[in-house]
Amino acid sequence: MQVIPFIKMHGLGNDYVYIDCFQSKTASLLAQTDLPLLARRIFILPDKKADAYMRMFNADGSEAEMCGNAIRCIGKYLYESGICHQPQMQIATRAGMRTLDLHVADGLMEQVTVNMGTPVIAQDIVTADNRPLSFVSVNMGNPHAVFFRNRIPAEDFPVLGERIGTHPHFPEGTNVEFVSIRNGKELDLRVWERGTGETLACGTGACAAAVAAIWLGKAQQHVTVHLRGGDLTVRWDGKNSPVYMTGSATEVFHGEYFIND
Repeated sequence: MQVIPFIKMHGLGNDYVYIDCFQSKTASLLAQTDLPLLARRIFILPDKKADAYMRMFNADGSEAEMCGNAIRCIGKYLYESGICHQPQMQIATRAGMRTLDLHVADGLMEQVTVNMGTPVIAQDIVTADNRPLSFVSVNMGNPHAVFFRNRIPAEDFPVLGERIGTHPHFPEGTNVEFVSIRNGKELDLRVWERGTGETLACGTGACAAAVAAIWLGKAQQHVTVHLRGGDLTVRWDGKNSPVYMTGSATEVFHGEYFIND
């Protein structure tokens, strides 16, 4: 019987199990393990060019390029565990390097601002139920299809999200956001995440929604995004500028996962 220590954390209710691969015994064990079978785990690994490298697996075992909620949790863990002693850190991801600036009080991280990189934006159309649906395509290191509605659909949203997210128009799948504009400074958002389904919050989705709203002139450059799990603030100064996301992270508990030899 082999034991893998883990940490349960969440960002606005979007929760994950984290495995610290800075521990040599854990890293060695995972090298012999089918990682997709440990689906919906996030691996925190050493990196030669960054303070850490993040690998993230969805509930269905697929590996994601980037996760905004997850990276905030990783910043909290690295700082509060003493692995990284500085409140600014570099995290490598499959989508590239991300810079974190931690807002710390009494040795604990209260909020973190993440440089999420420069978005790639385009207007697009997908046909669903024989109807053309216009949306804004935003790539935040991972793909997003952002739809604007006066009212976000309720009961049918998970079905509609899956129908769009797995549509042949998106060969590799896409995350789906439905956005309602409260005013120029506030957005309401529901998210269907590729490989997982509807979630309480999505950091890259909040960034994609804010970018699309700013790009279309529906919102100002600094907005609050209201998700089912809580709020994130997003700043984007426009074309060729990076997106900055600020939010919290919460540690739930530590535990051990047992693997049979």
